[in-house]
Amino acid sequence: MNDNTPERSQLGRASAYVDQYDASLLFPIPRAPKRAEIGLGAAAAAPFFGADLWTAFELSWLNERGKPQVAIAHVTIPCETPNIIESKSFKLYLNSFNNSRFTDAAEVQARLRADLSEAAWRGAASASTVGVKLLLPELFDREPVHELDGLLLDRLDIECTRYTPAPELLKAAEGEAPVTETLVSHLLKSNCLVTGQPDWGSVQIRYSGPQIDQAGLLQYLVSFRNHNEFHEQCVERIFMDVWTRCRPIKLAVYARYTRRGGLDINPLRTSHPQALPANVRTARQ
Repeated sequence: MNDNTPERSQLGRASAYVDQYDASLLFPIPRAPKRAEIGLGAAAAAPFFGADLWTAFELSWLNERGKPQVAIAHVTIPCETPNIIESKSFKLYLNSFNNSRFTDAAEVQARLRADLSEAAWRGAASASTVGVKLLLPELFDREPVHELDGLLLDRLDIECTRYTPAPELLKAAEGEAPVTETLVSHLLKSNCLVTGQPDWGSVQIRYSGPQIDQAGLLQYLVSFRNHNEFHEQCVERIFMDVWTRCRPIKLAVYARYTRRGGLDINPLRTSHPQALPANVRTARQ
């Protein structure tokens, strides 16, 4: 029996805020059930690569003399991991560093990498590691703010009537010469799968292939407005709907969601291997 279902996580529960290091607070949730909903069962290889890029803005610990230290953490979790990490459990886990003493930032970084890797890869036949980079205060002013590049779909004056995912709105000009485009919208909104609280995001779609109807694509993205699903799952659903309905030659879907509890999650799914984007926040983040 799988006890790591979203309903059994810390979301929606009153929580004791532990301030002494405790790796057991991390709550991994299997990716497989939601992937099965979009046609990626156990026998189906996912047609994408990618990762979930997390930013932790509220990380603090004590040095050996008891003086508080702070940092920003950039975490990269490959989409090949069998689990996502439920965000409230991630927040509670980070809080457990608050009154714990560590020798230096390198020890904190190593501890984060080991614990997050174990949770993300738990249950896998073979495991790897997640990426963890700590940004210390002397480098804070190097953190840029930049919007996603691309043609803004939101300029279109369209009528929107669908607020649950409607992939039938997607269409492409099959039979015409292929194009290469980058399209962006700031109108992505979905809701937390457990609490129903709103999740706000911007999404970038890069593709080569039959030209996608922009009005239909924007209406489709808006249709997530009342949909309950985690960030990573929404991006994979968008990828699979565009991939199967519009039949691009290449496709990449990248979303940057606004932070909650000092954490933001930014999933990328791409049909072809490519370098991960720099984890650069947008103005709303």
